Amino acid sequence: MISSEWCRMMAAYNAEMNRRLYGAVDGLEAAAREADGGAFWGSIKGTLCHLLWGDTTWMSRFDGWEKPSVGMKQSPAMIQDWAELKARRVAADQKIEAWAAGLTVGRLAAPIAWYSAIVARDVSMPLWIAAGHFFNHQTHHRGQAHALLTRAGAATGDTDLPWVLDLEKLGVLSN
Repeated sequence: MISSEWCRMMAAYNAEMNRRLYGAVDGLEAAAREADGGAFWGSIKGTLCHLLWGDTTWMSRFDGWEKPSVGMKQSPAMIQDWAELKARRVAADQKIEAWAAGLTVGRLAAPIAWYSAIVARDVSMPLWIAAGHFFNHQTHHRGQAHALLTRAGAATGDTDLPWVLDLEKLGVLSN
């Protein structure tokens, strides 16, 4: 089972990597952000929209957030305005970090249940399994966006978790 400390670390990593990624994408022209790069969700912007859609969908299950107004297939076009997408990303990351800070072993072990439109059935599992998937999903799609960004000639800097975060300050590592 994952720990509440791991969730806090991953939420902090997610937020920092999103800051770096969005900062690098800011240096691109709109046409480069929106160009279909052959990734599953098409463009850099489409991939980032899908990632926010996924985070919002999972957090609606975990923490009562409002569900996205569009389905998964429409997620790449969920937000048209780049500034709005960035603002919503920052707000979501802050809320995810606050949620992770409040997790306990008991909460992670407790089941969550929802209806999944993707598999067309009711689903139930311990929160720790769903939270593990949630953080893995972020890394997976951010990696796709990073590859598209690199192809476009921009860079985010280091992406390796141990070098991105101050783990001692975060309280997940002590010497």
